[in-house]
Amino acid sequence: MRVADLLQKSEDRFLNAEEIGVLRDFVAGMPLRLQIYKKLRDRELPILQAVADQVERDLPSAAVEDVKKAISSLMLVLRYCAMALLMNSDEAFLKQRILRWLEQVSTAYNLRRINEVIFRHLNQLLSQEFTPPELELLQPLVTTAQVTLIY
Repeated sequence: MRVADLLQKSEDRFLNAEEIGVLRDFVAGMPLRLQIYKKLRDRELPILQAVADQVERDLPSAAVEDVKKAISSLMLVLRYCAMALLMNSDEAFLKQRILRWLEQVSTAYNLRRINEVIFRHLNQLLSQEFTPPELELLQPLVTTAQVTLIY
């Protein structure tokens, strides 16, 4: 259940015990989600640059414009993952907001191979940049994007 839905329900009545538990869990998890959000925000450019550098090394014949499109898509994925974390949303939010559109872009420009390399290196970087508890929250969102854009 989304927190926005809970707050809307609380306009007409008091929340029941289960709903209060959902709200309590949301609030309790906010510091970690905020920490991940800030880390993504602060490390966005170095992460994107490191991934782009690896793509250039691994796929030297890839068209520069295609690499730029794929890296721009990755930037959007990271930002929407961060937003989904703050809202404590699941992968459905990510799919609804951005992945369907990115999937069309990826297919139209045949970016599958570039995305494979991008996500391989992104996952390596994230495992170095984030702690296991942070990765536990972030990784399902990144994996959803990866599966959508590659498979």
